[in-house]
Amino acid sequence: MRVKMQTRVRQRIKRRKMRIDTLKTVIVTVIAVIFAVIFLLPTFLTITNSFMSSSEISANYGSIFATTEKGGKVFISKTVNLKFIPDIVSFTQYFTVLFKSPEYLIKFWNSMIYVVPIVVVQLMIATLASYGFARYTGKLKNAIFFAYIIMMLMPYQVTLVPNFLVSKALGIYGTRWSIWLPGMFSPFAVYLLTKFMRRIPTEVMEAASIDGANEWYIFSRVCLPLCKGGIASIAILVFFDYWNMVEQPLILLPDSEMHPLSVFLSKINSGEISLAFAVAVIYLVPPLLIFLYGEEYLVEGISYQGGIKG
Repeated sequence: MRVKMQTRVRQRIKRRKMRIDTLKTVIVTVIAVIFAVIFLLPTFLTITNSFMSSSEISANYGSIFATTEKGGKVFISKTVNLKFIPDIVSFTQYFTVLFKSPEYLIKFWNSMIYVVPIVVVQLMIATLASYGFARYTGKLKNAIFFAYIIMMLMPYQVTLVPNFLVSKALGIYGTRWSIWLPGMFSPFAVYLLTKFMRRIPTEVMEAASIDGANEWYIFSRVCLPLCKGGIASIAILVFFDYWNMVEQPLILLPDSEMHPLSVFLSKINSGEISLAFAVAVIYLVPPLLIFLYGEEYLVEGISYQGGIKG
């Protein structure tokens, strides 16, 4: 009799625990869905509004971007009409951006011209430098790596003035090199990839060295394959970072024709708001494709951190 009572008590406790766990799961799921909707709402709004006509956009959002004759801003007192579904689907904005106004495509390709070389060269430098930091020890190496950490902690706003002075001294101010060089030698990728490579057991490298492998073979055939997820995740993060840059082109490129599309999106005026939604959607396509293609590598690289699977 006592055993049956104890069994019933255990079953009740187990059922109660299952109810509590289920309730927690439901609450967490609801909270996650709410936050997902909040974060995705601006993107969804941008995509749907890009198919609105100019008159409909002006009717819904004109009060936000209204200006006086002298160019001053008007303080609005009425609410804005947020519409997620256009009354009439129109492709006028996309036609204007893609065919009638080549300046937007030029700025788009300016973004690609700036970002792609920065990502490629920064990864090349980072793989070589991080291998040296992870493979060898010494006081000089530790001091250099500490300097990398200090430089990585500095935001862009702190380094803009030094970059401006250096680009002036080198004679590259106003050229693409004033954007390329600081980005290519950024310490961000070196720091992260060093952390990945340090998780590779030293026994693996020593075994390859005992078998007669030279340093280049160990680097290219042992370390890089094990850091594939880390390299991919860093490439995605670096691409996103420089794809959205605004301060550097504004300071280092006085010629507005050389500005990337991100600068245009940050300087929307009342005359271009009807095109801004379409331009924003086009600007969103490359990061979205890269994220969807490299999502597995990004998650693996962040969670796994360059270790070796068992």
